[in-house]
Amino acid sequence: MSMLKDPSVKYRPFPQVPLPDRQWPSRTITKAPRWLSTDLRDGNQSLIDPMGAEKKNRFFDLLVKVGLKEIEIGFPAAGATEFDFIRALVDSGRIPEDVLVQVLTQSRDDLIKTSFESLAGVHAAIVHVYNAVSPLWRQVVFGMERSQIKDIAINGAKQLRDNAARFPQTKWHFEYSPETFSTAELDFSLECCEAVMDVLRPTPEHPIILNLPATVEAATPNVYADQIEYFCRNLPNRDSAVISLHTHNDRGTGVAAAELGLMAGADRVEGCLFGNGERTGNCCLVTVGLNLYTQGVDPELDFSDIDEVIQTVEYCNQLPVHPRHPYGGDLVFTAFSGSHQDAIKKGFAAQEQRNDPLWAVPYLPIDPADLGRSYEAVIRVNSQSGKGGFAWVIEQDQGLKLPKRMQAHFSRHVQELADQLGRELHAGDIWDVFRKVYRLDEPQHFQLLDYHEMRSPDGSRIFAGKIGVGGKAQSVSGRGNGLISSIVATLKESFDVALEVRDYSEHALGKGSDARAAAYVECVTADGRTVWGVGIDEDVATASVRAVLSAANAASL
Repeated sequence: MSMLKDPSVKYRPFPQVPLPDRQWPSRTITKAPRWLSTDLRDGNQSLIDPMGAEKKNRFFDLLVKVGLKEIEIGFPAAGATEFDFIRALVDSGRIPEDVLVQVLTQSRDDLIKTSFESLAGVHAAIVHVYNAVSPLWRQVVFGMERSQIKDIAINGAKQLRDNAARFPQTKWHFEYSPETFSTAELDFSLECCEAVMDVLRPTPEHPIILNLPATVEAATPNVYADQIEYFCRNLPNRDSAVISLHTHNDRGTGVAAAELGLMAGADRVEGCLFGNGERTGNCCLVTVGLNLYTQGVDPELDFSDIDEVIQTVEYCNQLPVHPRHPYGGDLVFTAFSGSHQDAIKKGFAAQEQRNDPLWAVPYLPIDPADLGRSYEAVIRVNSQSGKGGFAWVIEQDQGLKLPKRMQAHFSRHVQELADQLGRELHAGDIWDVFRKVYRLDEPQHFQLLDYHEMRSPDGSRIFAGKIGVGGKAQSVSGRGNGLISSIVATLKESFDVALEVRDYSEHALGKGSDARAAAYVECVTADGRTVWGVGIDEDVATASVRAVLSAANAASL
């Protein structure tokens, strides 16, 4: 089978909302919405193997720790597993006073009654009633007219009111969903919501929650935003209602729809951590929350240990978080491309030099450290990487800040290994190559045994000491205008090794009493070759001598 060449015979574009003076495109989100996690209900019902009590309890504790103040804990009328979990949660006293738990039920008398009984004794809770209102569901699923669908909504509202009266010790909140709102007529969704409000009589002090779900995402997110703005404009007693969004990801824009819906006037976002849910998933609360965070808005959710959140979610859902999932994926802060690595490396250097709190690093819209991630994993090296990549890894792993021209010199050795292995290079791989290329560990032809430096009456410097040559100690000396030039002179006079120093740099390794020094020297040999030397020692002067001898060893190869 193949796709139709003319899909217009089978599909129709979604109709636009008559809202020529829409206001939402010029608005911005300036504060966190109310959040509702539906992981324990909507997320759980979409799992291949639904969670048992142990996983549900573990997930509930995570949601509380993250900072969720409204948590949908189940569909109590679905069966004994759901009902018993909710009862155990209430009876154990594990629900914090500042957390509102919510249960979901269809608009049926027996199911609503069971829902209230599951929550008996809780300090406060939300009971969420829904019924589908769109034409497809009315005609195909139920075979009902508008008036009959509206009667279901009204009856559900009455059941909410009457059952709440049976448990006066609990502070009850009510939520109503015109289910399938995204594909329903706006005037009918408004009509059903108004009828429910007429029964429940909400006030600004005790508002009803009206959930407007994109049960099936059928249009671009701007159309959903138009629907939300239209609804908010035309709802009587708007100040007595909290407008909630429950977006799905059928078109891949569930997060965008939620954000535009907030701009259009909504107050609350429902979803799951990392977007679990039916079909392609629900709105991802992590993504929406951290999107706000990167715009300077406190999401009032704590993802400072994103890996702990991921581990719990993956364990409870038995589903992996995709490595490219926004903010949480294993690879989202990782650059393999050479140009990306170079830009990130320069960004970190500029950040350190600027020394202010503003985050501005290319390719990283959020500081990985804010989510508990280390910088070591930001740049990783493979055959696609450039010199900036391995230079970053060497700096993060060993503290060595290689001069730019030395990076170019070393890069071909790294590239050869990457091509040879055909995989990502780890920090240990790169360090092994570095030690080998610059002979940091291997027996060297020239090896420093001992030295001292003297200043002569004319101001010149005299290097005097012992250098091991082929394993035998030899006393040597040389004169120059500084330590570097005096050791270069020593090599020429004692061993006929001619080096011209082109560049020299040094820096501290670490801080405090344990700090060491690293020195780098670029030299040109008598036959015109460029060689590099590296020296590391507790003393900066000794590191310099070792660097020159390292270059001499390279020249003698």
